[in-house]
Amino acid sequence: MAGKKLSDLTIGVLALQGDFREHLHALQQLGAVALPVKTAEEISRVDALIIPGGESTTISKLLRLFNLFDLLKTRIHEGLPVYGSCAGMIMLASAIDDPASGQECLGAIDIRVKRNAFGRQVDSFESDLDIAGITGEPVRAIFIRAPWVESAGAKVDILASVLIEGKCHPVAVRQGSAMATSFHPELTGDLRIHRYFLEELVGVEI
Repeated sequence: MAGKKLSDLTIGVLALQGDFREHLHALQQLGAVALPVKTAEEISRVDALIIPGGESTTISKLLRLFNLFDLLKTRIHEGLPVYGSCAGMIMLASAIDDPASGQECLGAIDIRVKRNAFGRQVDSFESDLDIAGITGEPVRAIFIRAPWVESAGAKVDILASVLIEGKCHPVAVRQGSAMATSFHPELTGDLRIHRYFLEELVGVEI
């Protein structure tokens, strides 16, 4: 898609559950044609996709319920640029520590993730992160019942980590045309993560 204009593409946001509206708004602020995605036809026609935060178990089960899981997995493995935040990171992982019953992931990034790694809702927090490829001041990251990366394969680029009790835990990763963050950039008004996704993974100039 390199060389194409952003206005020529349709950027989807999976809209089965979670904070998809905030991602749609961020994309629209950058000038993208943003589409809430709920059907097989919509999955088939988007040029890139964001999987939002929410309940990863619910998103997984809804994808199966509506017969969308295999189609989405195929599109991603064929190279569809994809970004997942929080629950979206869990969905894009290749393995989950202690998954819920019936929970599946899409295997887009060679990572093993831990759900609710930082604790429950009351343990939500914010932190300033230096993220590889993001220039300017540190990114303000909001973590809400967030996962972290327990382990990553050799082809995974670690873009950012947090230090918890003396140990670094990756919270932003990329592998090929897929990226994921533990945190929610769509909640801060800072568009740099979305811009990075569009410019570096989708291949458009903004």
